[in-house]
Amino acid sequence: MKITRLYTGIDKESYFEEIDVPLFDSGEIGRLSQSQFVSGIIFRETDGDYDYNYHNAPQRQYIIMLDGEIEIETSLGDVKRFSAGDIILAEDTTGRGHKSKSIDGKPRRSVFITLE
Repeated sequence: MKITRLYTGIDKESYFEEIDVPLFDSGEIGRLSQSQFVSGIIFRETDGDYDYNYHNAPQRQYIIMLDGEIEIETSLGDVKRFSAGDIILAEDTTGRGHKSKSIDGKPRRSVFITLE
């Protein structure tokens, strides 16, 4: 399963990279990843005019997009758009951080799964 990782490099700038979470055959129920320890779950809704300047992820967390669209810009200006079904692993807890903003003018709902 493809996931976009947002992380801080050794230069304290933020970067994107695509990672692949391996899935293993589990018979009739499909393919599953290995279990991961998590510390919490947060449900979030933002307004359609959401536009947040440079900030860091407050902790390592998965962000699962439920609906709406968002644009994330790294500290070096690389931009990616995310929509329903996309998964982000936000790990840029230090450095300059990233910008994020709504791009479709509609409220966005997402789930944050915080990691230990």
